[in-house]
Amino acid sequence: MPKTRTPRIPGRLPANVPARAVVDHGFIPVRAKLIEVAAFLDRVERYGAADDFRCDALRKAAALLVDGKPERARRILEKLSDPTTQADKISSGKAALGAWQKPAAR
Repeated sequence: MPKTRTPRIPGRLPANVPARAVVDHGFIPVRAKLIEVAAFLDRVERYGAADDFRCDALRKAAALLVDGKPERARRILEKLSDPTTQADKISSGKAALGAWQKPAAR
């Protein structure tokens, strides 16, 4: 009779792996993503678009990476998300932009 295998979840390591294995497993892909973010910010600065609210939101969210506090992923997602709880009375028709911008005062 074949052994029953625990289903493998991509990006997830079993609980009993050594701590170093966590770093070995994830370091190279995360390193590449970090370099990609840096290249993006260099590019938007080179093209004079660094003042776009999304770039500003990205820089503020990136600061959470090094603040030494837990739950970085949740806090970054919240930093980039719409914090309001009330629906707009009239939809702007705009697609999601990936970062929330406080509406201009009317």
